[in-house]
Amino acid sequence: MTRDRHGLPEKVDMVDLFAGPGGLDVAARWLGVTAIGIEWDPNACATRIEADLSTVMGDVRDHSPRKFRGAKILAGGPPCQTYTVAGNGDGRRALDLVVRAARSMASGEDPETVLTTVDERTRLVLEPLRWALYAHHSDKPFEAIVLEQVPAVLPVWQTVREVLSSIGYSCECGILRTEQFGVPQTRRRAILVARLDAEAALPTPTHRPFRRDVSREHGELSLKPWRTMHEALERPEPFTVVSNYGTGGDPKKRGRRTSDQPAFTVTGKVTRNRVKTDGAPDGRLTLAEAGVLQTFPSDYPWSGRDIAQQIGNAIPPRLAVHVLASALGRRVDEESLDNAMSRSWADAKTESPLVKSTAFAHEPSLFSASAG
Repeated sequence: MTRDRHGLPEKVDMVDLFAGPGGLDVAARWLGVTAIGIEWDPNACATRIEADLSTVMGDVRDHSPRKFRGAKILAGGPPCQTYTVAGNGDGRRALDLVVRAARSMASGEDPETVLTTVDERTRLVLEPLRWALYAHHSDKPFEAIVLEQVPAVLPVWQTVREVLSSIGYSCECGILRTEQFGVPQTRRRAILVARLDAEAALPTPTHRPFRRDVSREHGELSLKPWRTMHEALERPEPFTVVSNYGTGGDPKKRGRRTSDQPAFTVTGKVTRNRVKTDGAPDGRLTLAEAGVLQTFPSDYPWSGRDIAQQIGNAIPPRLAVHVLASALGRRVDEESLDNAMSRSWADAKTESPLVKSTAFAHEPSLFSASAG
């Protein structure tokens, strides 16, 4: 890959805002899409550097599409702490103001006049829209846009959809369940996919939804069974994971998942979950195992501090593959994706990408067919 004097790729297909440790960028590597991520957290940047992911360390607000004129895809997963159920709730309480601010941006008004009482982390959810509008007004619009966040942000994505639709994009947004895309974990994400001059669609599930009292073999025959923790982790004995969280805040009602089920949502507190195995003291999931449950490679080079938080904040790369492919108007070949994911990340650093083709280049690839 040809790089400039700063070590960044001269040709970029995708710019990833709030890139974190690389969930979207790992997916891009598997798809053969050249990506560059903007990330301010030094710990996430340490991981990205070890993983050989092209990175601009800094605040997204200090940058604009002008620096990445060749990028065809805009992607972003803004910080979720103020919107998540486990957070302080400031973002959820400010949703009406954030939605009003998004509409004001569409009409060229300064959103700050609406957001005077909203904290900075909550405001960051509107940065991808700022980028999209900047690129549009500069006559260099992105061909595709992918956004992801916690489910509480869906009303914002719905408003972003309205705004993008008004400037020529086809947009879809909704809630996706990670276990329905082969992730061995139950997790729900609000996803927006937008395409310029082409029909947008959310990716179609490949696996059955998890239901506690329903066998994984039951359900739609065209879909695969959801994946289990046992399939993902190299633990020979059956085990039970006891959640760090208690239902309704009651510590006596901690959730339990057996190894023949998907994991709970992997959060920054994942290593606090207890792992029970017959005849052995309680254990914990390792950081590498937590990463695998997020569908990162088992040898992914987690670095810096707060690694559990880095893992919990990331979008699962397997889900990201399906979302990015949908933004490119393609579907994913599951067998090829399984093969790519089984490879060492160390190989990916020297064989870029693992599957040597791209929507912008040639076949064969992870893609199976056009999605529209």
